[in-house]
Amino acid sequence: MSEVLTRDEAGSAPRPARHRTIRLPGARTVIGAAGAVLLLALPFYVDRFWLQAGLFAMAAGIGAVGLNLLTGATGQLSMGHAFFLAVGAYGYCVFAADGGDGLTGLGLPTWLAAVLAVAVSGIAGGLFSPIAGRLRGAYLGIATLALIFIGQHVLFNARDLTGGFNGRDVPPLSFFGLTFDDRELVVADVPFGSAEKLWYVGLVLLLGCGLFARGVLRGRPGRAMNAIRDHRIAAGVIGVPVARYRAAVFVLSSMYAGLAGVLLALVFQRTVPDYFGITLSLDYLAMIVIGGLGSVAGAVVGAAFVSLLPQLLTRYSDSLPLVSDPGMGGIAPGEAARYLYGAAVVAVVLFLPGGLVRVAVRHRVKPRPGATPGEER
Repeated sequence: MSEVLTRDEAGSAPRPARHRTIRLPGARTVIGAAGAVLLLALPFYVDRFWLQAGLFAMAAGIGAVGLNLLTGATGQLSMGHAFFLAVGAYGYCVFAADGGDGLTGLGLPTWLAAVLAVAVSGIAGGLFSPIAGRLRGAYLGIATLALIFIGQHVLFNARDLTGGFNGRDVPPLSFFGLTFDDRELVVADVPFGSAEKLWYVGLVLLLGCGLFARGVLRGRPGRAMNAIRDHRIAAGVIGVPVARYRAAVFVLSSMYAGLAGVLLALVFQRTVPDYFGITLSLDYLAMIVIGGLGSVAGAVVGAAFVSLLPQLLTRYSDSLPLVSDPGMGGIAPGEAARYLYGAAVVAVVLFLPGGLVRVAVRHRVKPRPGATPGEER
């Protein structure tokens, strides 16, 4: 770095003065800013299908981040994640509905109903947390699997709460005088319906949940969770309260699932019991394995892959070989999607144990030796 000789006001000996280095934004910062602008502008340019697909991916991303805290970071296998999504979705309907359809409804403000639905999901996780704090591995997986069967029985038979087989309508979210329904709101000559309005809600929720989970993983709780995952006995020896951490993470994961369920209900505009079955729990496990266990970004990437694939296959089934609508002689889009991401799980386990997110990490540009932070090759 170039140097110039300067003399201070008292006329002392010359001393070297360094020019200040101007740090340019890195490639990741530029890419992140461009991606943020793109996501914010999408509702103005794309149709409803793509917005709904993106909202499904956002909701799946929130739920997958919660499951990754439990399974990826703490090593606790959960097969009952769909149960807590159902608690969030139906809890919102019960709290927000006014009972005009003959079903139970408390008629609370919808923003408060969403908060209470997430809280109820956490309470449900707290009721199960003593079991989660003492079981591990396959034993916990089997125990959480029981939640799915209990949940399905309640959803199909508690008709006053859930509507039974037909489900129930979801009241639109409303706060600050803005209602997130299909009544058009014109912004910059672009009509905004429910999907366009909810798009920004989904972005805020996903960003907030991701940043919170990242802070947890990078702090002292994250180190304790990883210690429990890697060696439970050693973690207890160094003073980590293993059972307490396991129970707390299970509650936190349940609240993430409840929030994902609320967002899914708002996007679907109707909840049906069939959706919240064991297949959905397996989908979430596939998300975190494909994206990368223990990684917030990996959970979001895996959620986007698993949730978008069946929708894309359905939309373009006419142009794809061997894929067609049910009863047309080919493979149904949903079935084909499960074949593909099932194969993706096997491929990731065999050839890319860190998940898809590790591909980006491996190809990250490294600074040259001696370069200051912010300088790139």
